[in-house]
Amino acid sequence: MSITDRQILIAHPAIVPEEPASLPEKREFVRDYQLVHAIQGRWRVKSARLRHDPDYGMNLAGLLQDSEFIETVRYNEAAGSLIIEYVPDGVSPERLREYILVAMEEADRGYSIAPKVTPESGHEINYWERLGIPVGSLLLAIVALPLELPPILVGGLILAACLPAYGRAWEGIREEKQLTVDFLDSLAITLSAVQGHFIPPAFMISLIEAGEVIRDVTARSSERQTLDLLDSLGKYAWIERDGVEVQIPLKDVEEGNLVIVYPGDLIPVDGKIVRGSGLIDQQKLTGESVPVHREIDDEVYASTLLVEGQLAILVERTGNNTRAGLVVELMKAAPVHDTRIENYAAKFANIAVLPTLLIGMGVFAFTGDLARATALITLDFGTGIRVSVPTAVLAGLTHAARTGVYIRSGRAIEQLAKVDCVVFDKTGTLTQGNASVTDIRPTADGVTPEEILTLAASAEQGLTHPVAHAIVQHARDLGMATIAPEEWDYRVGLGVVAGIEGRQILVGSSRFMKTEGIDISASESFKTGGVSLVYVARDGVLIGVILYADPIRIESPGVISELHGWGIETHMLTGDVQRVAEAVAIELGIHGNEVHAQAFPERKVEVVRQLKERGKTVAFIGDGINDSAALAHADVSISFAAGSDIARETADVVLMDDDLSGLTHAIALSKQVMEIIYQNALIVGIPNLSALAIGVLFALDPVLAIIVNNGSAILAGLNGLRPALGEDKKSYRDA
Repeated sequence: MSITDRQILIAHPAIVPEEPASLPEKREFVRDYQLVHAIQGRWRVKSARLRHDPDYGMNLAGLLQDSEFIETVRYNEAAGSLIIEYVPDGVSPERLREYILVAMEEADRGYSIAPKVTPESGHEINYWERLGIPVGSLLLAIVALPLELPPILVGGLILAACLPAYGRAWEGIREEKQLTVDFLDSLAITLSAVQGHFIPPAFMISLIEAGEVIRDVTARSSERQTLDLLDSLGKYAWIERDGVEVQIPLKDVEEGNLVIVYPGDLIPVDGKIVRGSGLIDQQKLTGESVPVHREIDDEVYASTLLVEGQLAILVERTGNNTRAGLVVELMKAAPVHDTRIENYAAKFANIAVLPTLLIGMGVFAFTGDLARATALITLDFGTGIRVSVPTAVLAGLTHAARTGVYIRSGRAIEQLAKVDCVVFDKTGTLTQGNASVTDIRPTADGVTPEEILTLAASAEQGLTHPVAHAIVQHARDLGMATIAPEEWDYRVGLGVVAGIEGRQILVGSSRFMKTEGIDISASESFKTGGVSLVYVARDGVLIGVILYADPIRIESPGVISELHGWGIETHMLTGDVQRVAEAVAIELGIHGNEVHAQAFPERKVEVVRQLKERGKTVAFIGDGINDSAALAHADVSISFAAGSDIARETADVVLMDDDLSGLTHAIALSKQVMEIIYQNALIVGIPNLSALAIGVLFALDPVLAIIVNNGSAILAGLNGLRPALGEDKKSYRDA
């Protein structure tokens, strides 16, 4: 059952386009609302909550807007209504109602989504605009005395460089209703410049703005580019019209068309097979590690790969209405987080603003010495924090990238350092994602494993099926020569019939053997754990089986062990059956109650949500389309460079070397970065607090105060560079 089906069963509004309706009393996710007006292409939805909860209204409008079939959404807070204009030909009333229910649930949970943007609207920084005037004012302050420049010129440029700080200070007063560290910095710079001290305030504003720029560089834009599923499926599809195959743009394919798919092609639609049969690799969508056989009347899904056979598919759903499209919708409905690191030290600095300001004013009132008062208000924590924190984050991001781990933002570093639960997809994440021969067992007297393997490899050579490839490759690795069959017949989804040295050889599935009347009872004891079987028969008698499995990544057990050593809980999700999942979990050391088998995309999201509701900071790692929704809902999401496009786009962290040990490296690095940030808070705080105490008791020169303030900022900034030096993180791994 899909997430939308489940929601409709829980809270199904009796909505029809012709007349208003409201939700029944039993509701768990959505609020009371009415469809007060409906014409083709335009609905008006009204709710009391829309009038009293503008955050909910904006979230809901944003979620609804983020759809290919909804053109515009207008939110009227005063009327408590939403006007939804949609493409009539692009969606049925039932589908639109379903989408509204999903959006209402997510908005009710506090989720929001960024507006659509074009690929060109990236997160760009104009360095000249941001740093030109501050650096220019510093250079001018240095040469002012020898060149005898007018003080009004130098002081004016310093104050001009301080305009962004003035703006941030005013924004803090207006929006946050508090005096922020920008207010204190701006006041200190202004008073120092007015008194004719030019180099210290110019240096101070240069450091402040440089820190702001570095901080923005570490940010990942919160604007998510619209993910167009059709781009990953190709631009064209073959359809059959009046017995003739024609190629048309994929966007023009409609329900009821007959789409023809050939081996090696991605299936572009959801639909039912009306002609042909084939082997389909569904790993990226469902997580199943072995291709499945599909025939007439079976359902097939967009984004899955036809490995063998040829299919004629009656189109039932296209584009974002497909099952894969619903996964994208789930992903889009995930919470969008702030991309800057949550800076506890900066918050403390803001709290300290008012006491510092009051101390300065008190000293001025008591002594009448403006220079002494200026010195005191210069001793804030903001400059050092705004330089050192982003420097540490940027150094961490840079070092991670150099070592094969792409971390998108400072927020990802913060979340990685706090992770106490990691959820793994199995296929392709903990395992290699391909078949490999593990054993060969004879079932007839006088037959050797080498003979079984030679016959099977001879019969299956030339096939592109992953299991056939594994058998042939295993024979090659052992140096065995194959025999050219005299006769050969491939049965799609079943196996191969071959004539080898005058004898009939059958290689294939249990179903194939049963249809050919071959007794396979002698092999029943071999079907245990995480292995699957290929049966080999000769002249109507089973002579042996080849056991194969999706092998565990070499690094997986060590990664799981390391995470457990840190006290981090691990869970495994997979589309495979429970028997296979439990066998893999035992091999990896994952506890049985942390294994979730036959988990489809909506189930994966549900597991992540349940863990978060328990108070866990959850990291999810996966590589398929079926993982992208869970990736988006996790606190921090991780994928591989070789993963699907959607998984990579969704992930906060991408393991560029496709090595799972990059996960523990990223966590260790993040812990190091966060520890350095806490160290920097002390490096900045102790000198400034000490100087502040001295300044209250004795006169403190403003220049000396700025030196203490900026000097501690420089030291903290240098300490923040340590992650870029690649120092040994063994201590974090042992923590």
